[in-house]
Parts: sequence; structure tokens; C-alpha cells
Amino acid sequence: MEISLIRHGKSKHIENTRITCKEFQEWAEKYDSSGVFEESSYPPVTLEKIATANVVMTSDLKRSIESASLLNPNQKVFSDALFRETELPAFPRILRLKLSPNSWTVILRCLWFSGYSRQCESLVNAKQRAKQAAEQLVKYAEKYNSVVLVGHGFFNRLISEELMKMGWEGKGKSSVKHWSCTTYSLLN
Repeated sequence: MEISLIRHGKSKHIENTRITCKEFQEWAEKYDSSGVFEESSYPPVTLEKIATANVVMTSDLKRSIESASLLNPNQKVFSDALFRETELPAFPRILRLKLSPNSWTVILRCLWFSGYSRQCESLVNAKQRAKQAAEQLVKYAEKYNSVVLVGHGFFNRLISEELMKMGWEGKGKSSVKHWSCTTYSLLN
């Protein structure tokens, strides 16, 4: 049995001007509703895993669904909000500081890891959801033998940690590079 975790492609929402924290929340909504760029080529292992999978899952976000379609347009996919990326917290809107979206992402992710989760799922809750997601993927693997999830960087990492706790083996944690694929196996 094997479970492969693939990170979606690069978002079409590439606006990178300096923005306030309030504008960052709008930026993040656009990022979530944007699709991904089609590439001229994809990593061979990623293409192989999605072509040979008996079940392909995605989150319900557009960039995840589109990525699965670009990797294998003939594959039927099942989308589920359970596999969504972890959200970033809202920052108090009193700051007029303008930073790049990447800077806001790093700052808010660091705050999130340290326990700040204003208006979003906490790290503790995200880990619980990742455990549920891993258990769901294991059920599919038990039934269909090979499963692929086209998901998101941080949430795939949380799922990989849960799979390893359950005895699944792979090359460490899932990569956060676009189009990367990390496969976990359960050897009996």
C-alpha cells in the first residue's frame, strides 16, 4: 500500500506589491480562488504516481483541483475540504505597516506556530484535522492500494507527520516545493 502527497502548482495570483495586513487578507482570498500555472513539464515521479494511482484526492480549493487535472486530465478526482491548507490568522488591522505578501505569510505563519490563531483554525486543531485526513487516506489505501493526494504545503506536512506516527515510511516530511511528490508505504 502507498500514499503519495503532491503539492499543488504555482498559483496564478502573483501580485507582490507591498500591502497592509488588511489588504493581505484580501490577497489571501484571491490566492485561494486562483488556479495554477500550467508548466511545460512536471517532475517525472509526480507524473508516475498520479498516473498509477487507483484513487486521486484533492482539497476543495481551485489550485489543488486544477493541479490534479493538469497532472492527469483523464483521472477522476475526489475533492474534500478535509484536505484544505491551514489558514493564516488575522492580524489586528490597526497596523498601517506595508509588507510584501511573502513577508506577511512568514510573519503570520510564525505567529500561528507560536499559538496565535485569531479568526482561523489553531495549530492544535489543524493537527487533529491532519490526523483525520491521514486516517481517511489510510482507509482509501487499504481499499484501493495506491492513493494520491494533491494538496498543500503545510497541511501535507502535517499529514506526513501523522502517517509516520502510524508506521508509514517515506523520505521524511512532505516537501513544500510546487509539484513535489513524497510517497509513504506501509510494509507488512
